[in-house]
Amino acid sequence: MVSFVLGVEDLADARFAVSPLQETVLSLRVLRDPGLSALHLPWRRSVIGRLGGLDAALLMSLIGRRLALPDFLTPAPAVFAPAFEDELAVARRTRPDVVRRDLIGVHAPGPVPEALRAAGGDDAAVARLGDAICDALLRYWRTAVEPVWPQMRLVLEADMTYRARRLALGGARLLFSDMHPNLRWRDGVLTIDKTIVEHRVASSGRGLLLIPSVFAHQPAPPVRPDEPPLLAYPCRAVATLWAPAPVPDATALAALVGEPKAKLLRLLDEPLATVELAHRLKVTPSAVSQHLRVLHAAGLVARARQGRRVLYRRSPLGDELAAPKGSSAPSALS
Repeated sequence: MVSFVLGVEDLADARFAVSPLQETVLSLRVLRDPGLSALHLPWRRSVIGRLGGLDAALLMSLIGRRLALPDFLTPAPAVFAPAFEDELAVARRTRPDVVRRDLIGVHAPGPVPEALRAAGGDDAAVARLGDAICDALLRYWRTAVEPVWPQMRLVLEADMTYRARRLALGGARLLFSDMHPNLRWRDGVLTIDKTIVEHRVASSGRGLLLIPSVFAHQPAPPVRPDEPPLLAYPCRAVATLWAPAPVPDATALAALVGEPKAKLLRLLDEPLATVELAHRLKVTPSAVSQHLRVLHAAGLVARARQGRRVLYRRSPLGDELAAPKGSSAPSALS
């Protein structure tokens, strides 16, 4: 059990942030143990075949036997949404003695895995190991997490919006009440049950950093008590992240823009002039022109002059909107 003792000033300084580095590190647990969260199996299946060129032994060695992770690889974000490379640069600058302490600590009381044997060496050897770990994480990020990061960030930010509203409506009690069953708020103390370590930390004016996480399966405070108060917690709506995209419904387009404009959009997969469109639809050119003006203003069609004629064609946005029934839009895993 870990407890954070939070004063009035600490709550006033509480803030949210997203951390691409922390998500990357936490996702390693799902790769090693697919049974940890069935929700992430679609993501795991989509990336497992692309990891052949990575140092899997080194990456998997970062996970302790009780799923602990080295604190130096999850530094507190200095800004709301740092870039992965900026966070990795912070981790790379960690002193060798801290890297050694964290790598050995997550595997204690047992020995470190063979991939981390340099952790028991001198500072130069530990520094090289730290660089190798950061290099491996960068390659892993680019392969497994960066392609889906935009979708992940939308889910994370939606959770923060929800939490901020809870805080505004009911203070800390309401904020933490439905965050996770392992969390309990009482008398100025936030308690996290079922943790791999036990300590009580007085925030003492350092505030509290809350980081919603797609890959966290339970609330995760820092392993060491001397780290600033920080809590990664499972965010809401993770199940929607890897869900397949719905099949487009041909009738939905007409319901959205009206049947005349829907017919125009379906015809404009090739450049056509107003007169030709009117002939095909058996309406007047003026009626077609009126609908085309609206579609062009909405960015759904593009136009270009060819001699004395103006030709219209669907824009990329129009292509997505008019996707034929039975085709599937790209999902978060494509």
